[in-house]
Amino acid sequence: MATAYPGPPTYWLTRFVLLRLLGALYAVAFLVAINQVIPLIGAKGLLPVGLYLKQVSTALGSAGAGFARLPSVFWLGHSDAALLAAAWVGLGLASVVLAGYANAVLLAVLWMLYLSLVHVGQEWYGYGWEIQLTETGFLAIFLCPLLDGRPFPRYAPPLPILVLFRWLVFRVMFGAGLIKVRGDAIWRNSTALYYHFESQPIPGPLSRWFHFLPRSALRGGVWFNWLAELVAPLFAFGPRLARHAAGGIMVLFQLTIALSGNLSFLNWLTILPALACFDDGFWARLLPARLVQQAANAAAQAEESRGGRTTAWVVTAVIALLSIRPALNLLSPGQIMNTSFDPLELVNTYGAFGTVGQERLNVVFEGTLDENPSDSAHWQAYPYRGLPVALDQRPPQVAPYQLRLDWQMWFAAMASPADYPWTLHLVSKLLHNDPGAVSLFARNPFPGRPPRYIRAVRYRYAFAPPGNAQGLWWRRTRVDSWLPPLSANDPRLVKFLQKAGWAP
Repeated sequence: MATAYPGPPTYWLTRFVLLRLLGALYAVAFLVAINQVIPLIGAKGLLPVGLYLKQVSTALGSAGAGFARLPSVFWLGHSDAALLAAAWVGLGLASVVLAGYANAVLLAVLWMLYLSLVHVGQEWYGYGWEIQLTETGFLAIFLCPLLDGRPFPRYAPPLPILVLFRWLVFRVMFGAGLIKVRGDAIWRNSTALYYHFESQPIPGPLSRWFHFLPRSALRGGVWFNWLAELVAPLFAFGPRLARHAAGGIMVLFQLTIALSGNLSFLNWLTILPALACFDDGFWARLLPARLVQQAANAAAQAEESRGGRTTAWVVTAVIALLSIRPALNLLSPGQIMNTSFDPLELVNTYGAFGTVGQERLNVVFEGTLDENPSDSAHWQAYPYRGLPVALDQRPPQVAPYQLRLDWQMWFAAMASPADYPWTLHLVSKLLHNDPGAVSLFARNPFPGRPPRYIRAVRYRYAFAPPGNAQGLWWRRTRVDSWLPPLSANDPRLVKFLQKAGWAP
């Protein structure tokens, strides 16, 4: 039988669950880096980190000024070996946290390593959940004793830090709700979900099912969105019953989104601070009796840490001061999303899908071995790992893993190549069968020798109705030529690469 928790709320089990989830998210984030950081920002990557740091130093006047603006261990060394070493160390330490062992020192190292990656990752790491993970990881440092790494150490979780987690989930959820209200009429008229599941960055296996739900259910989904993002967060600081209800609504909302698409680890990362709404009395009804009893025993033998209490209040005061500008941003009619106001990304603004596209555009890279690169040539597509290309291919389940090339190409499809110049670097690498660049795709259609020409075609994709006779998941129509056919020795391509500092 689960141990009862009478009296004031305690949070031993809350800390246990919260840190395990953080360890899992850090592990996924560093695994993504292990697999993708070299082809993306390595010495021969699409956006080499060395060139980027040089540009930052030049723009700010010195490497010291660059470090002050973008703190990162990679100012000390940014070789491919250094990037991979940091990612592997991060994965190893994250696995320790996932296994149930965490202290302030270990969590501080994890925070520093991931912050370092974010600050040199350029647009590959320019998503809101990257700074959300750094903010979450920073707060978690102060949930634990300095050195005691046991699952249930002798010091209780500091309540001020748990309140800061609630403040984080409030800003994430409320900011997302406000940006929708302000950003797009189709949110305000409850029709946004008529389009979202089809046009979202990377659809998942259930996205088509959600897309073809009755219109009444899709409008109801928008109303649930308002409940979860604009109402529930207001009760995150309320009395116990209100907090539990608010936390439950926010968690259920994030789980629903996670089922309906592939939004990297954003949904799970947003669930994490929402867990601070629950106390041990809640978890005692869900977790194994043995674990509940361990937490009860730890609570009975707990000691007070004056240093920990003082540190918690100092951190709270710092976060309160840094929260002024993000809080004002929430109230501003010119609200901005996913922005930090301090170099350490300690308190940030958040928001997602302020506008929803009403059609799905997709840029597909295609290659040919033919000498004449006309439309009549035999063009073969480079299939993405997540974005749709083949019409009979079911959308994969990718999240919480992130496919960074796929995400950037979702944005690129709504713009021009001039806005994403690295796509020409990608074309050059595909023309040379560069192993790193090719690894970002699901497979290489030219394994024997590189293609003679590469082009990029923009298509409009739409879900095919379930049960169609052809067994298709997608239908598509050609929109335009996004990049013309280019060869490895095309003077336009060679000149562009040289000017950008990328060796052809």
